[in-house]
Amino acid sequence: MQTTIDPAEVAKFEAMAAEWWDPNGKFKPLHVMNPCRLDYITTQIAAEYGRDLSADRPFDGLRILDIGCGGGLLSEPMARLGATVVGADAAPRNIPVARLHAQQSGLEIDYRNTTAEALAEAGEQFDAVLNMEVVEHVADPAGYLRACHDLLRPGGLMVCSTLNRNAKSFAMAIVGAEWVMRWLPKGTHDWKKFITPDELCALIRGAGLDPVDRKGMVFNPVTWRWSLSPRDLSVNYVTTSIRR
Repeated sequence: MQTTIDPAEVAKFEAMAAEWWDPNGKFKPLHVMNPCRLDYITTQIAAEYGRDLSADRPFDGLRILDIGCGGGLLSEPMARLGATVVGADAAPRNIPVARLHAQQSGLEIDYRNTTAEALAEAGEQFDAVLNMEVVEHVADPAGYLRACHDLLRPGGLMVCSTLNRNAKSFAMAIVGAEWVMRWLPKGTHDWKKFITPDELCALIRGAGLDPVDRKGMVFNPVTWRWSLSPRDLSVNYVTTSIRR
């Protein structure tokens, strides 16, 4: 079976597996970003499926895949909202960390050490695929997105976030986050693998999905908070697309 996994990229995240749930560890940037990501994800899913986010379990009956789930920072909130969640990651050491934390949190989440391609080949299908900060780490983005398409039921949606490729993103994501602030180990990101919004939309369309929304995620260094922006996609951004 073909795979789009890049072993060198998997090794980077395996080396940090034990720190997924440490809010002051190597994944601190994701912990700070998570409320912004969740705001976007939940709003998009609720709009597509007509769900009321003020309900106790608004995502009851929905099956959601968190591909590249890491330690489960997104899988757990989806499960709390009532979804049936599969968390998949190519890095074997991430899965025991995710399973243990879910067990400690009283959550039932189906965590698997597998790939998008393997899940698609097995015929798995989902109402939503969360594809967050993964596409810039794979060896073949086009092939990977085709697998994500195959994992969606007709009418299902994919939420995909990544990093833009320009001078600003190099300054902030590489120089700032890795070299100066040392929020992440040097080499976590490869700027050459960053993808512009137009490139990503073209790849998504090529995979058979229909892009319907995109927004920037903007970091405020004064408040240490992220916010969504309809205009500023210069560094981090997120998209929604539908399988018709």
